[in-house]
Amino acid sequence: MTQLNRRHLLSAAALAGAAGALAPLVGTTPALAAAPPVGKQAAGWYRYKIGDMEVTVVTDGARPGPLADNFVANAKKEDVNKALEAAFMEKDKVTIPFNPVVVNTGGKLIAIDTGLGAAVNAQSKGAMGQYHTNLTAAGLDAKNVDMVIISHFHGDHIGGLINAEGKPAFANAEILVPSAEWAYWTDEGNASRAPEGLKGNFALVKKVFDAHGNKVTKYEGGKELAPGITSMSTFGHTPGHTSHVLSSGKSTVMLQADVTNVPYLFARHPGWHAVFDMDGKMAEETRRKLYDQLAADRMMVQAYHYPFPSVAHVEKDGNGYRTTPAPWSPSI
Repeated sequence: MTQLNRRHLLSAAALAGAAGALAPLVGTTPALAAAPPVGKQAAGWYRYKIGDMEVTVVTDGARPGPLADNFVANAKKEDVNKALEAAFMEKDKVTIPFNPVVVNTGGKLIAIDTGLGAAVNAQSKGAMGQYHTNLTAAGLDAKNVDMVIISHFHGDHIGGLINAEGKPAFANAEILVPSAEWAYWTDEGNASRAPEGLKGNFALVKKVFDAHGNKVTKYEGGKELAPGITSMSTFGHTPGHTSHVLSSGKSTVMLQADVTNVPYLFARHPGWHAVFDMDGKMAEETRRKLYDQLAADRMMVQAYHYPFPSVAHVEKDGNGYRTTPAPWSPSI
């Protein structure tokens, strides 16, 4: 058997270099000029099966920005930076992805949350509010959506309910909303007492649902909203925040909406309260309870603010949780 030693390797390298130098002299094809950079990303959608149901993740883009001092309300910024660096992220910066899903149950086409909407798409020059463009790229037509299920009323979940003209974006869909969310965000007393940071969201809620003539179907937790889609109350992030369990055959996935924000901060550190959590203590209790269940049941999670395509497995890891992205499949 031939064995290679250091002298053989160096000789081979020298011969290769000589051959490269002679190549232009022996009629080989010269290198072409470099192609210009494309400068934009591919359409953002990903598809997988849960039993007989087809799930399409339709990204709305992502918001990069500086790490605010209060991004984690109950942790020091230096500790948050350590967590970012441990996850191979830049310190003092945080990027928040937005990933709604559409579910084809075989009988109905159902959108669950709708992204930030056309106005934010224009303001961000396409970095966010990509949902409807990516929906089309995924071969899905908003006119064919039978039902839109909303998890909660923050702007990155309801903005895509209306188009650039302020008209309903899902012209033929029934709109389902959590009863507790509707009660809180449509209460004029709550709107008048809201801190400055929430007043804009109250105004958006009014704009979005006025465009629909306030025609919505309200739902509670623990209800089957469509075959294989069951609501689960996960309050804390907002007063009526709701997650959804998709189940078909032997397969199940938890659509957790905003039980956590980015996982390398809030799954790794479930005791941290994101600045967006309206009741930080309740949000933490919900997060720990749900993630304990996900780990014990080995249930996949589809998380709105995980990196695209935002589907993962969860396991306990010390005082927190480790998330492992589900493997990408080239076929459905």
